[in-house]
Amino acid sequence: MTLSVQKALEARSATNFFDASKTITDEQINELVRLATLAPTAFNLQNWHFVAVKSDSAKQKLLSAAYGQKKVVDASVTFIVCGEIESHKNFDRVAKILVERGGVSEADAEVWKGKVNAVHENNPSIQKAEAFRSASLGSMALMLAAEELGFASGPMSGFDPAAVSAAFDLPETRIPVMLIAVGYEAEGNYAQQPRLDVSEVLDIV
Repeated sequence: MTLSVQKALEARSATNFFDASKTITDEQINELVRLATLAPTAFNLQNWHFVAVKSDSAKQKLLSAAYGQKKVVDASVTFIVCGEIESHKNFDRVAKILVERGGVSEADAEVWKGKVNAVHENNPSIQKAEAFRSASLGSMALMLAAEELGFASGPMSGFDPAAVSAAFDLPETRIPVMLIAVGYEAEGNYAQQPRLDVSEVLDIV
């Protein structure tokens, strides 16, 4: 099944109840993240990281950090979508693929690197803001990818970031931004809820 972006947006809703008897393969998890990482990031920093919580033991750790929300246990997998706040320090690995596969010259890659460092170096507020922006863009892309592949998904902001970091040994530079439960829908979920009229949220100037 191939959905247009419009159809995927109109069809998806936030799922709270999942069929705990069904699983997702590692190959499907990889494909979801591959598609999610096609989302844009400033300077192509790709300042995100995904932790796929799939095993029973990992789900139990996440359950505690997510205030006991059962969907992290019932979903086939729950992604911890993180933002990386010091990604500018690793820009060389991005520059390498830009040159090797992106058609960017070494000289231009060096210019990019200079701009990245000028913006991010010694600027923790920018680092954190960009990390949250990138993780959020990746999260939406992941949910659209899930819809395309026939999975239900539900974003979650109800969790303790410090507890998640501790439970999964995340480095201080890796901030949990969002949880996304992915799997197969069970009964009891709401359909997509009504949205405000566009005229209430849009100004054209």
